[in-house]
Amino acid sequence: MRAIIVEDEVPAREELEYLVEVYSEIEVTHFFDDGLDVLKFLQEHETDVIFLDINIPSLNGMLLASTISKFTKRPYIVFTTAYKEHAAQAFELEAFDYILKPYDEKRIAAMLSRLESAFKRDHFETIQQARKHKTDLNSPTQPREITVKTASRINLKKNDKIIVTDANDIYYAMASEKVTLVYTQEEEYTMPMSITEFDALLPEELFFRCHRSYTVNLTKIREIVPWFNQTYMLRLKNLPEEIPVSRSKVKAFRQIMHL
Repeated sequence: MRAIIVEDEVPAREELEYLVEVYSEIEVTHFFDDGLDVLKFLQEHETDVIFLDINIPSLNGMLLASTISKFTKRPYIVFTTAYKEHAAQAFELEAFDYILKPYDEKRIAAMLSRLESAFKRDHFETIQQARKHKTDLNSPTQPREITVKTASRINLKKNDKIIVTDANDIYYAMASEKVTLVYTQEEEYTMPMSITEFDALLPEELFFRCHRSYTVNLTKIREIVPWFNQTYMLRLKNLPEEIPVSRSKVKAFRQIMHL
């Protein structure tokens, strides 16, 4: 489930992003602080949910939501605002919810739970097809139960070719727009799916979703570097890239790595 956040105040945007990451499996793909930019984005991209502030430049949240309500395929809209007086108009536009600032963590968590349930209910057939697609990507000869010594194999794509790759050869994967970039020691591959879908194909024994945009092979970590807000940056063997561990993933990461 993909989302965008439309918010022109950075602290509010960061807090909402954190709460979405902690309390749901929703993947926030883009951020906007201007209503017209959102309309331009939606002309070329689809999203499942919009967390929408009302007081934004160029085109305010209510006018933006009114325009979106005329779309054939409409995303869920969750208003996030400091103003109570727009609630009635919001629900006339069939908004999914209306969240007041400052955010109440329990209120956000409950809303996200209902949102995911509604998405599963409303998109049952789509989800079933996606599950079948993911199953088809795994050959019957590629078992999901694996060990580091006998890792499963993943079909990666490069230049219209399918490269059968040992899962343990994958160092990390990174979300990029509607695709996922996958990195081995020597190659970069582009998978036509979200990082959440790709992560589901990987053996849990080897990989950890350390950030909403990254999943990392735990056996490839060379160094764990303390970072801001008690988070970490991960340095990998034989690669120069550094992979972030987000604040919401720190506790699980520490348990896995016995920190």
